[in-house]
Amino acid sequence: MPTRPSISVIICSIEPLKFARTWMAYTQLLRDYPHEIIGIHDASSLAEGYNRGIAQAKGDLLVFSHDDILILDPCFADKLAARLARLDMLGYVGTDRLITATWFGAGQPHLHGVVAHAKPGAKTLALNVYGVRHWPVAENIQAIDGFCMAATRACAEAIGFDAQTFDGFHLYDLDFSYSAYLAGYRLGVCCDTPIIHESAGNFGHTHLTYAERFVLKHVERLGHTPPEAIHGGSPGRGAVFADHQALLAAWQPDLLKRATLALQRVTAR
Repeated sequence: MPTRPSISVIICSIEPLKFARTWMAYTQLLRDYPHEIIGIHDASSLAEGYNRGIAQAKGDLLVFSHDDILILDPCFADKLAARLARLDMLGYVGTDRLITATWFGAGQPHLHGVVAHAKPGAKTLALNVYGVRHWPVAENIQAIDGFCMAATRACAEAIGFDAQTFDGFHLYDLDFSYSAYLAGYRLGVCCDTPIIHESAGNFGHTHLTYAERFVLKHVERLGHTPPEAIHGGSPGRGAVFADHQALLAAWQPDLLKRATLALQRVTAR
């Protein structure tokens, strides 16, 4: 029987309750694999914290996780190990064409993945389908969202996080994944892993500051994008569910592919 890879999960968190909940969830998901969960509780930025985590990690595979996600897939570890045996980095939503400082800027049909959101105080779960054209994994990805990312040790150590440019809590993930793509690493987006994220993102003034930094860093590739090429509409197709059982019942390839086709028809108008 082949030796199972060891897995290090790195979580930057300043909230003990969220960290404890996420720690317990990963402990259950990784129980059949050698693993460690590294908490960084005083990071000056996510990039700085994740770099510290990389330096401490002993695993063959590294997972970079927010503290407000919940993965509902008992096969999470098996899928991670199998897919990172042939790819270098994985995410759960992303794009195969990056043209600006958001992973969804190119619009359809360049977006891939599925994620559910549980907004604080809400009594329902919102499922967002960005694109399920390739099941279970979309490949040839250029950039991914950072609520949960995984990479081989070799890829993570070679790329690292740019803590000097991204010294806050925005765009560290886009830069990390896009830099890996530019360096020739192979990225993928997993569509078959039910995952709930408690945040839908923050795209306010601070995000714009880091977006400018991102574009300036990668200006040779992104600097000539015409404004009209950037998609401004809703990047995904959503549905609302009363509980996680209903969410899991809908997280099926045929239903998600139908939602993708409906999304393509809407955006083609």
